[in-house]
Amino acid sequence: MTTGGKLVDPVTQEIIEGKLMATVDEMGIVMARTSMSPVIYEVLDFACGLLTADGELVAQMNGITLFTGTFGVQVKALIEKFTGNLADGDILLSNDPYAGGTHACDFAIVKPLFVNGEILAYAINVAHYLDVGGSVPGSLAPDATSVFQEGLRLPGVKIVRADVFSDEILHIVSENVRLPEIALGDLNAQVATVRVAGRRMAELAARYGASVVQAAFANLLNASETRSRTAIAALPDGRYEATDIIDGDGVSQEPIHVKVAVTIAGDSITIDFTGCPPAVAGPINCARGALQSAVRTIVKAMVGPQDPSNEGWFRPLTVIAPPGTIFTAQKPSPTGWYYEGSVHASELVWKALAPLMPSRFSAGSYSSLCVVYISGRDRSGQPFIHIEPQHGGWGASEHRDGAGALIALTDGDTYNYSVEVIEARFPLRVKRYGFNVEGGAGAGRRRGGFGIVREYEILGTDASAYGSFGRTATQPWGMDGGGQGTVNALQIAPCTGRSCSHLWPRCSYRTQQGRCVARHHRRRRRVGRRRRARATAYRARPAQRLSD
Repeated sequence: MTTGGKLVDPVTQEIIEGKLMATVDEMGIVMARTSMSPVIYEVLDFACGLLTADGELVAQMNGITLFTGTFGVQVKALIEKFTGNLADGDILLSNDPYAGGTHACDFAIVKPLFVNGEILAYAINVAHYLDVGGSVPGSLAPDATSVFQEGLRLPGVKIVRADVFSDEILHIVSENVRLPEIALGDLNAQVATVRVAGRRMAELAARYGASVVQAAFANLLNASETRSRTAIAALPDGRYEATDIIDGDGVSQEPIHVKVAVTIAGDSITIDFTGCPPAVAGPINCARGALQSAVRTIVKAMVGPQDPSNEGWFRPLTVIAPPGTIFTAQKPSPTGWYYEGSVHASELVWKALAPLMPSRFSAGSYSSLCVVYISGRDRSGQPFIHIEPQHGGWGASEHRDGAGALIALTDGDTYNYSVEVIEARFPLRVKRYGFNVEGGAGAGRRRGGFGIVREYEILGTDASAYGSFGRTATQPWGMDGGGQGTVNALQIAPCTGRSCSHLWPRCSYRTQQGRCVARHHRRRRRVGRRRRARATAYRARPAQRLSD
């Protein structure tokens, strides 16, 4: 293998690629073991990666899907901002959704990795923080109409200079978040991971030379590009379209119609979101970086789902989207619940491509991450914030039933909370946790997956809850005549009774004595593969209780 005149033998290439993967995995282990937020060390709501000196991703750990696709965009934005102003020992921080990021709660820590005075690579860690200020605990107000209601933004600052933390930035962070000790602990953990990456890349360069490592980067990207183009070229050329509906934005329950056109021509693919509505008032908008990541998730599933991801896989991809839409929001549009908007971008592309690969792309899923925030004070009077994404049912495919209780498309390799951790860490009691099997298996030769029921009782005081549930009105879509699935629901019920009232799909609620909040993933029975099959309605009972 040669790149720029530098020969890299196949054995060395394989060793370097293995070292890259080992490094990002080590970064992930360090993060999980040293962070202070349960959403990080239990759910694994973070991701780590390595990029070239030009900001092209070469290795990533298995982590949050939507983070890894933004790595290159965020690092390139920081390179542009700090060109000529970076030194060995500097570490950067950014949580700007309009500069390649996602939302303010996701802190990106980026370290330029120097070898012999030159930048060899960049290490990045993006993690979700429990709170970054803003109008509500957890910072994701479901009715936010401006990014200024969503907490502290630090759009590209030096958090570390010459390996010394900036006291001024640390002070700004600690004075603007509700849980400063946890936030600073997570920040320390992130910094530790990129320092680990720096040591490992220095070892690699010392053994093989920086020029050989750079050549190996280029070989890796070129090889992935070739495989991606080969996979795309094997698909029939054509234009494939899909439409869908987003069920409200948190401010309004009006349906939002979105669409996509996917064009395959030879060994390239173009995905066009032209015609989607402008950014909405509520916080389900996503910015361009998150859109790019959402699209890449689906393309990767098509061209090489089992292979490690890097920038090369996406060189045949072009994403077209006018600025200022629900998928390309600009300041000051709120983006707190960006993953609710971006998952619809992913699902649109999935839906358009599903007829091409019915054995790989299933019918529609419960889609929404269905996150609920519960906050208040525990028995000792200390504040707590609990974040929990929910699992649900996925659609059937050509040869198998849909997966049950699986994390949403946006979240990737993350875990659910165990009952034991929830009850030990928070003033909550889990009353019920299981499959939502009411209503039968649905119509069609292959049934859709089962969702879950999660029922809580709140034991703390001064408690409140809010959440964002998509697919509360528009059912998951079927394929090849299969029926639709059932919808998600968030409910409130008195602790002593069975009756309950439905909340808005995206809303907040302050608990009262003797009442509880019930979250319910109604089971999706969707997709069979038989023509004229259709799902039947059923009556769902309340689930997930939270009471004070």
